[in-house]
Order: sequence, then C-alpha cells, then structure tokens
Amino acid sequence: MESLLPVDRAGLDTPIPGTMCSRRVWTRSEVSRLSVSVNELDLVRGLLQALQGFSSPFILWHQKEQTFLPKSEIRVSHLSQSSLHVLLSGFLYAATCLKLVESIVSGINTSLRSPPTLMAFFTSVSSWLERLRDIALNEEVKINNSDVTVTPTLLGLTSSLSSLCSGAEYLLQVVRGALPHAYFESSSTISTAEIAVHVLDYLYKRLDEVCLVQGGEVGGFHMLLQIFAGSLLPYIEGLDSWLFEGTLDDPFEELFFTANQSVSVDDAEFWEKSYLLTRVPGPNSDVTKLNQKKGMNVNDSSSVSDREKDQNNRVLCPLFIKDICKSIVSAGKSLQLMQHIPSTSPEVSGKIRYHGRNLDSAILAEKFRSTADLSLSEIFCLSLVGLTGYGDHVSRYLWKDEVDEWEISPTLASYISGELVNGMGDKDLPVHTYSDRVWYKLLVGAVQEKKSRETKLEHQSACYVNCVGNGKNGLAAEKALQGLFCHENVVVSVSKLDLQRNKNAWNALNLSQNYCLPSLNDESLLSAVFEGSGVADAGLSGTNYKFGFQFGISEYLSSQDDTKILETLFPFPTLLPSSQPKLHMSEFLPFQKNSTLPSKVLSWMLKEEPRDTPLPVVILQECFAIYVRRQTDYIGKVILSRLMNDWKLMHELSVLRAIYLLGSGDLLQHFLTVIFDRLGKGESSNDDFELNIILQESIRNSADATLLSSPDSLVVSISREDCLDRDKDDKGDVIPLSSTRKSRANNFGIDCLESLKFTYKVPWPLELIANSEAIKKYNQVMGFLLKVKRAKYVLDKARRWMWKGKGSATKIRKHHWLLEQKLLNFVDAFHQYVMDRVYHTAWRELCESMVKAGSLDEVIYVHETYLLSIQRQCFVVQEKLWAIIASRINMILGLALEFYSIQQTLSSGGAVSAMKARCEMEIDRIEKQFEDCIAFLLRVLSSKLNVGHFPHLADLVTRINYNYHYMSDTRSLMTVSGAETKSSRG
Repeated sequence: MESLLPVDRAGLDTPIPGTMCSRRVWTRSEVSRLSVSVNELDLVRGLLQALQGFSSPFILWHQKEQTFLPKSEIRVSHLSQSSLHVLLSGFLYAATCLKLVESIVSGINTSLRSPPTLMAFFTSVSSWLERLRDIALNEEVKINNSDVTVTPTLLGLTSSLSSLCSGAEYLLQVVRGALPHAYFESSSTISTAEIAVHVLDYLYKRLDEVCLVQGGEVGGFHMLLQIFAGSLLPYIEGLDSWLFEGTLDDPFEELFFTANQSVSVDDAEFWEKSYLLTRVPGPNSDVTKLNQKKGMNVNDSSSVSDREKDQNNRVLCPLFIKDICKSIVSAGKSLQLMQHIPSTSPEVSGKIRYHGRNLDSAILAEKFRSTADLSLSEIFCLSLVGLTGYGDHVSRYLWKDEVDEWEISPTLASYISGELVNGMGDKDLPVHTYSDRVWYKLLVGAVQEKKSRETKLEHQSACYVNCVGNGKNGLAAEKALQGLFCHENVVVSVSKLDLQRNKNAWNALNLSQNYCLPSLNDESLLSAVFEGSGVADAGLSGTNYKFGFQFGISEYLSSQDDTKILETLFPFPTLLPSSQPKLHMSEFLPFQKNSTLPSKVLSWMLKEEPRDTPLPVVILQECFAIYVRRQTDYIGKVILSRLMNDWKLMHELSVLRAIYLLGSGDLLQHFLTVIFDRLGKGESSNDDFELNIILQESIRNSADATLLSSPDSLVVSISREDCLDRDKDDKGDVIPLSSTRKSRANNFGIDCLESLKFTYKVPWPLELIANSEAIKKYNQVMGFLLKVKRAKYVLDKARRWMWKGKGSATKIRKHHWLLEQKLLNFVDAFHQYVMDRVYHTAWRELCESMVKAGSLDEVIYVHETYLLSIQRQCFVVQEKLWAIIASRINMILGLALEFYSIQQTLSSGGAVSAMKARCEMEIDRIEKQFEDCIAFLLRVLSSKLNVGHFPHLADLVTRINYNYHYMSDTRSLMTVSGAETKSSRG
C-alpha cells in the first residue's frame, strides 16, 4: 500500500526549524548562475503567487524536492546576490510550508478512512491555510490596483507579510506534530481512538505551552485555540448523544469506550461488561513509539507515584477527560437503564421534575436535553466565545444547579422571549451589559430560530397536505418558500430570494411542465397523409403522446396526480443556485444541530483574536467539564431516586441482611434447629430437595415471611466443591486432628455448614448491585455466622445436660462447668460482637454512605465496601492477618463442638470408667488448646498496629477480655495453665 500523501514522508518526522529561513533555500552553485535581470515588481508578484500555492515564471514548485525554488539566471539590478538570497529565503520557506500543508490536507481529504476528529482538525487547518493565503491575495490585489502609485518592493513585502511567514511556519509545525506518522504506514494498526487522542493531546499540550510563554504568543495561541476547538467538536458531539440520550453514536470508535454487543441492557452483567473502557496500547503500539521518538511524556508531574501514573494511563482518552471518563460512562448506562425501565411510581416521578414535566416524559421525549435544547458542542462554543472573547463565565447564566428552575438565567430567558422584566437575581447581569456580545447574540439567535423552525415546520406540513388535497397548482411551492428551510431540496433554500423575485419563471421550473414528452412537430406530415380525408381539417397540431400510444384517460389522470405529489415533495427539482463565492453553509441554511452555531463560532474565532489567553485547563473546565459534571450529577440524582423509591434498593438489601446475616428472629430458626439436631445425631443431610422443603416450611411458619415475595424465592443447595476441599490436607495454621477425628469433622464438624449455599434472587436491575459475586461473599459471611450460632446452640444444649446432673457435684463436674463457662463466655462475647459490629454498625454505615452516593457506580462501591467490612469483621477475607485470627476462632468453635460431644457421651449414662477417663483427658486437651488460642488471639488482636488500622478489633478484645480476665491492661497474660488446674483437682 502506497502512501496516501504525495509528500516526502521523511519530512513528517521532525518539524523544519525556523532558522532554516535565514540559512538557505538553494545552493551557492545555483546562486552563482543568476545572471538575467528581473523586474522587482514581477518578482514580487511571483512571490505572492507562490505564497498562494502557484508557480510563476520566476518561482517554481519542485515536486521531487518538495520546495519552492527560484528559476535560475535571475538578478535584480539594485540588489546584491546575498541580499536577494536573504530576502527571498523567508518568502520561499513560507510558501513551501503552505504548500506542504496543502499537500497533507489534500491527502487526508481524499482518504476514505479518515476519522471525524482528524477530518475536523484538517478542516480547521484548511481554514487557516486559506486565511494566510488571503493575505498574499489581498496584497496582490493592491499591487494590481491602478490607483496605487507606490512601487512594491521585496523589503516592503517583508514588513507587510511578516504575520503570514510566521503563521505558515507555525501551521506546518502544528500539522506535523498533530498528525500521527503511523497513520500513513501501510502496515500500521493504529486505531481511530489512538488518532483522536494523539491529535487532541498534542494540541492541548501545545496550547498549554503557548499560554506559559513570557509575553504571550497571541498569534500562536489564536491559531491553536481555533484549531483545537474545531478538532474537539466531533468528540464532544459523541459525548453529547451519550450523556443526553444514552446512545453511543460513535461509528468510527473514537471515544474512550466501546459497546459490547453480546450484553444487552437486561443482562445481569450489563453494568460491568456492556460498555468497556478502551485501554491504552502496549509499548509496541504506534502512538507510544511516536511519542517516545518525539520525547513526549504523558505524565509531566514528577510527584505522582508510579502506581498513580499507571492508573491514569489505563484508559485511552484525552488528558483533559481522564478525571471524568468513568462518570461519563456511568451516566450513559444509567440513562439506558431508566429508559429501559419506566417509572412505576407516580408519586415518586411526580416529585422529580424536569423543566416542569415528569421525569419519564423527559427521559423518553426530551432525552435530558440541555439548555434551550442546545447540544453540548453548541454550549461549548458559546462558553468558549464568552471566556476568550469577553472573560465571561457563561456557565453561570446557562445552567443552574436547581432541577426545578430554568436552566437559563431569567433575564436571558425573558430577553429571548421578548419580555423584559425589572427584577433580576444577584447572579444576573443587566441586559445592556452583554446584549452586544457575540456569545449572547448567538444564543438569542439560536433559541429564536429553533422556536420559529418548530412552528414553521408544523404549519408548513399542514399546508402541504391541504395543497395536495385541494389540487392548487404552485401553492405547495409557495408555501415551501415561506418556510425557513426546504428539506426536500436544499437549493430552494439557497435560491429563495431569487425565486420570490421571479415568480413568472415558476412554470418553466415546475416538474409538471417537463414530466411528459412534448408533442412532435409533424403538422406538415399529418397534412400530407390525411389530405382530403377531413382529418387534417379537424385541427390536428401534431402527435401528442399524452393521449397516444402510452396513456389512456385513466392512466393520464393518475399520472397527473403523481406529478402533483412529486411537485409537493420535490419543488423545483431542476433549479441550480447562483454562484456565491465564500458562502458558508451556516449563512443561508436555517439552524442545524451541531452545525450552524459551531460554524459561526469557528468563523468568528478565525477572524477575531482572543482578548485573553487563559490556560487550556481553565478553558476545558469552564466550557466543557462543568456541563458534563452537572449532567452526570443530575443523572446520578435521578437514578438514585429510582433505586430508593421505584426499585426498592434498601428493602432488598435489608432482606439480604435478614437472610445472610441471620438478622431475622425466626426466618431460619426452624431450618437451623433441624440441621443442628441432625448433625448432633450424626445424620447427614445431602439431599437438596429435602433441605429446601425444610427451608420453605421454616419461612412459612416465620413472622418475617412477608420479607420474601414467596417462600421459594430463597433456595439452599449443597456445594460439592467445599466438601472436596475439606478432604484435602490442611495448609493453614490449624492444628491437624487425628484421622478419625478429621473424618468426623469433615462430615459433622464445625466446618460442615460451609457447604450450605443460600441463593436469593434479587429483582432486576438491583441484580447489578447484588450480583452473583456479592451473593458469594454474603454466603461466606453467613457460613461463619452459622458456625458461631451452632457453637452457641451446642453449648446451651450441653449446659442443659450438665444441669440435669447437678446433684452429683464433684471437682471433676466443677471443672466441666468452668470450662463450659469459658467456652460459652467466648461464644457469647463473639456473638454480641457480631451482632453489634456486623449487623448494626456496618448497616448504619451503609445507610449513611448510601445517602452520600451520587451515582450508581458509587452505590455499587458503597455496597462492595459494606461487604468487605463485614467480611473483615467476620474474618473471612483472604488476607494473612484475618486467616490467622480466623484459624484460632474456628479452633475455639470446634472445641465447643468437641466439648458438646463429650458431654453427650457422659450424659448417656452408659459410659464406663475407661471411657470417663478418656473423656477427662479430652477435657484437659480442650482446655489447654482453648487457653493457647485465647492467649494467641489476645496478643494479635490487642496489637497497637492492628487496632490502629482496624478499630473493631479493640471492641472484640474488650468483649473477650472482659474485666481483664485473661490479660491485664499491661498486656501480661493471667491465664492459669491446664497442668496447674489438673494438679489442683488432684
């Protein structure tokens, strides 16, 4: 594949230095051959033509060398060769720069794969190319004017064309810097998103550099600002349709996110996978290589850490959007959700109003349209004119924060509608203060034209129908001229004034006059053939195909109706407009979205130099980011209202809390009692169907059954993976058990309840928040809470057995009572900690954070933070510290289960002396392990470092070590060892 440009691609690598202007354009050997005298006036004309891109008899364009060179053998009588060389070099260099820019622009315009941002960039460059060449054209016109008596000279031309020469060099530098070199490589895989980011980032950085130059390069800032604004418009238009309509209108995939067509809006993975952020290319990408070659560094701040730099560079988007890129994607997805699920709560949607109308109608009809129905690109242009031209912060008058108020200043609104008012708010300026400013005139004109167009189109459409029905010739065309714009034929809009002046020509231009073939001029032939037959005397004037071979009467009438309809749909189809040079489309066409107002603004910026040179970060903040943030914040407020009111988010989260955090008093009481009793008897429950029958019976008999939509909305199953995992060797800090005890623990031990998985189907779209991953985390917390509940259950049951045998009070029995109280005290303290920290405190923190959330992304983050909090407080996260603490807690809960088994054996009454002795040994082992675990836990939990990072650990220490029973305030252990206890019993 050959290069798309007819220019030397090697010249695109590095900009030509400005010092070349004073060094050379041609070699000294060429200078030595100059011998023919040339009139200085002719040479000046040749230079002016070269600056306009044309060759002349003395200045020629060399296609091979890609430069303008003077024709050999020329000499000016009153100038030396060195002086002539110095004078010509600057003009020839400027002409070469403009010619190279023209070549690059023509190559881009002929390319079929140029993305919108690149096309917009070169459209602005073309405007500057024309503007600079117009300077040379005007100078040539002055020279050719017969009234001018002063003879032009090369020295005088240097003074009058200084701005042209500097502008030409600067324009070429901008084009070469902004144009990705890899775009013209045949083997390049550069994406349109990379091209857009490269162009916009380059212009943004150059604009920032120019602003910081001492003294201010007004000319360079003027050029860069206009080009940057024009290049940014396609990007803003794509964001406009996304933020205000929820539609991704990006056929060239220039934006920083793409749609995943395999995920629909009603899928559970919609929020995470429907629209994916475009990641930055790897180190081998074209843009990265180009930036490295040019010495460009995306992260200019050395204070940013490497991790933050990597995080900022993960999304392929312009620098000035990185901070708000995720909120932009979130806002568009939120719009799609609200459009997909209309509000079902009239009282709720009536509270949230948009321009005085209910929210649903605003979403479906107006699509969250912004101020005065102007698009985001149009608001950007107005704000840019106000900021750079007058220092006005237009956002203060275009959009207020209050939802129920007009999104436009009352003074502006009244002035636009023609009704001036005396009372004005503190933020409103007097009308005469800004009524003569360009941005205000453009705003007033845009609003008035849009309103007039809406009313005209409705009236015009009704007139068309009446005209066709009544069959009035020419009336449809006349009504078309009365409208602002004829959509069927744009030429009619351009030639409206000419048509109104020449109504006599309408018949000639009318379609009905040229629809059928004219009659043949065969009167003499007919007279010769039918002479003497009487037919010739009947008045035949020629063969007419209207009633001849082609049509009958009915077909002819039908064709006349078709002709009238075509006249209505396509008035004056053969009309050609008169020649109007340099007439912009925005000058004669009515208001067009994203076209008329931006075109006028860019034309104004091309002609007028900015009065101030604000930093680009200020420009983007005041003219673009502020509107995006207000729109995203407003969408966030609306969808949060939907979540809390229509979709009942907090109710569903409270249901999950009641189920998985065992918050309901008796919802699972019967189910857990049956399961605990079966496990105590050594009976396994591996049948999912039987378990769900027990679960549904427990729900139906519960006072909290109304929490669930139906008893079968909660399902329990047995996870086979957990059973297989428990059969594997332990690699944690848990002390290994004997093989017999380990086999029993696998089936009936404290960890056996981890295989129970509860599934509650959250209604859509709340499934986006409480998804399958969140339910898995809820099950982990619930598995831990079930261990605590089972330990408390078996210890209470063992106490009842021991209470029955209280008459035989011995030292051994007292020892059992003491150990049981230690275990029960720990379990009760831990259960109270769980209820306070996990069930109440964490839920209160969740509710407080939900109130502060501003978008669905923040709601999801708050819920994930809540899950992480309760996971940490229940020690089920996969981190080293929590794994160590969890292993000791699980061991103590397992010891409670073993103590229960021993008491079950002793209370059966059939235990022999050998069995009782074995039980006493097990009691001593349980006590020793319990004291070791308590000592370890207190050391870890009371660590200042851990308590400082996680305050809830201090609360747990206080509950376990109540009244400093195990450890003093100086962190010295006070626990009596098991050996000492045994000796005291003896």
